[in-house]
Amino acid sequence: MAFFSVVIPLYNKADYIENTIKSILDQTFTDFEVIVINDGSTDNSMAKVQGFNDDRIQLYNEKNQGASIARNLGIEKARCNYIAFLDADDLWAPNHLETLKTLIEKFPDTGIFASRYELVFSNGKNYVPKFKGISTAFEGIIPDFFETSLPYPIATSSSIVIPKNIFTEIGDFKPTISSGQDVDMWIRIALKYPVVLSNKVTASYLHYIENSLSKTPILEKKLKNFEDYKQEEKSNPSLKKYLDVYRIEYALQYKIAGENKKSKELLRNILKENISFKTKVIYCLPRYVLIPLLKIKRLLRKNGFNFSIYQ
Repeated sequence: MAFFSVVIPLYNKADYIENTIKSILDQTFTDFEVIVINDGSTDNSMAKVQGFNDDRIQLYNEKNQGASIARNLGIEKARCNYIAFLDADDLWAPNHLETLKTLIEKFPDTGIFASRYELVFSNGKNYVPKFKGISTAFEGIIPDFFETSLPYPIATSSSIVIPKNIFTEIGDFKPTISSGQDVDMWIRIALKYPVVLSNKVTASYLHYIENSLSKTPILEKKLKNFEDYKQEEKSNPSLKKYLDVYRIEYALQYKIAGENKKSKELLRNILKENISFKTKVIYCLPRYVLIPLLKIKRLLRKNGFNFSIYQ
């Protein structure tokens, strides 16, 4: 049995999946299996995977049901004790799995093992997120996962490893969530287990690639249910602040979409002190101003001007 199972949900990424798999096969630590779940792709994605001649790669073809079900099937098929996740359009540096194996050896009783990552933009620029309250040299257990994950998340779907037995206790990715199902999973794990972070940057998130979900209007998305964390929020101020940032983000999106009722409902559940003055000002702008501002923001971020209105 190998050490790592690498799980890749694949949907219409024919232009990127070859490089993604190559970045796995180029790892300095080679004791792994690769499980690709083709989630009903309608392009040439499956053929690209079949072009690799490596016994470590397993390909499963399923009808399109979303990333949650694809990841859950990958976890089910995994034969290893540690599961590494990688999106079909992201990349690993050659030392990624070696770095995470070292973390596992140093901090064995952990729920999430994370490397640092970079955001890569279409103009070739890259940005390595700085995490709140810890230095770039820090390696070890995060004192406060939720506080440190603002505004950039410690855990991402291409930079972490999770012990397989964790899913037995925590449960699967929720198919009822189409946007943010990974965040929901990290929250559930971090509430019960420590999260450890490396000081090495070993994953690349291609920030300029738009997927079908990013183009989907918020009214068509199935979002996480904040009621699921209601009890934990009462006793965990950091979690409350972390979730309030998501609430205001969704509230802004609903306002832009013209769904004022849902927007105001989210707003009512936010502690005023958890939202910056800048964000409050932006929320108060009329919809006809917010729409072009959102377009400008997306254009700037696509070209390497990275910022957050939630800081």
